[in-house]
Amino acid sequence: MRIGVDVGGTKIEAVALDQDGKELRRVRVPTPKGSYDETLEAIIRLVHEIEHATSGKASVGVGIPGTIIRVPGPKQGLVKNANSTWLNGKPLEIDLSRILEREVRCANDANCFTVSEATDGAAAGLNVVFGVIAGTGCGGGVAVGGRVYSGQNGLAGEWGHTPLPWAEGYEYPGPECYCGKRGCLEMWISGTGLQRDFEEVTKRKASSEQIELAAAAGDADAMAAFDRFEDRMARGLAMIVDILDPDAVVIGGGMSKVGRIYAGVRAKLGNYCFGGGAETPVLRAMHGDASGVRGAAWLWTRG
Repeated sequence: MRIGVDVGGTKIEAVALDQDGKELRRVRVPTPKGSYDETLEAIIRLVHEIEHATSGKASVGVGIPGTIIRVPGPKQGLVKNANSTWLNGKPLEIDLSRILEREVRCANDANCFTVSEATDGAAAGLNVVFGVIAGTGCGGGVAVGGRVYSGQNGLAGEWGHTPLPWAEGYEYPGPECYCGKRGCLEMWISGTGLQRDFEEVTKRKASSEQIELAAAAGDADAMAAFDRFEDRMARGLAMIVDILDPDAVVIGGGMSKVGRIYAGVRAKLGNYCFGGGAETPVLRAMHGDASGVRGAAWLWTRG
């Protein structure tokens, strides 16, 4: 049995999987915002609750909205870049391993999502997979051979905080990002970015869901907003194809539910890749919102 835990901004969710990926149990609690100690206690409580209910001890993997510093030095083992800021600078993986009396593996939540889809999801069996989470924000992850590839600095896949490629004049320098820079992809390729862009162009406020419904009904402004969204995603993914050339791109998060973006992005992607043309599949996540927590459990499948 493998336990995966997903530490989100509003909830902490845990799932138990058997060796074939069958879900045995799922539990969740609200995220204790602002408290590292309470977050640590919540994770431990969920693990114990699952093990008590299933009468078995399990490996534990945890997906976090940040990364663990792996480079030797005084900050090794600490969390960084978490938008749940109370985790930053804390030895989460070390503390969990000590309290649970076993090695616990932590990884970025977008990387966990990508491992899930590469293991038994939309990209199952493919070697190099790039995962995109496009929801309130935008993130990315890399899996190679079904395992997380996080890189020397733990930053592999931090696609959302790279600039929009080939920005048009009106797109530069772009909106301010919470990271302190301007024009990050997260400000464009997200539900929030779609809403902001639609409002700036039309002077009308609408949620991403309302824009989607309007586009499906033939509203010209909404359809144009999605055309811009798809073009920006294609530009961003062309940069990934030119550098990594993955076997597939898998999209998750709230925007992954918008069916039209797949054909739109695929049609535009080749226009921006070096030499023209790209056969990279752009796939919808198979496990939906469950992919992150499942991927955390799968951190223990490949050694």
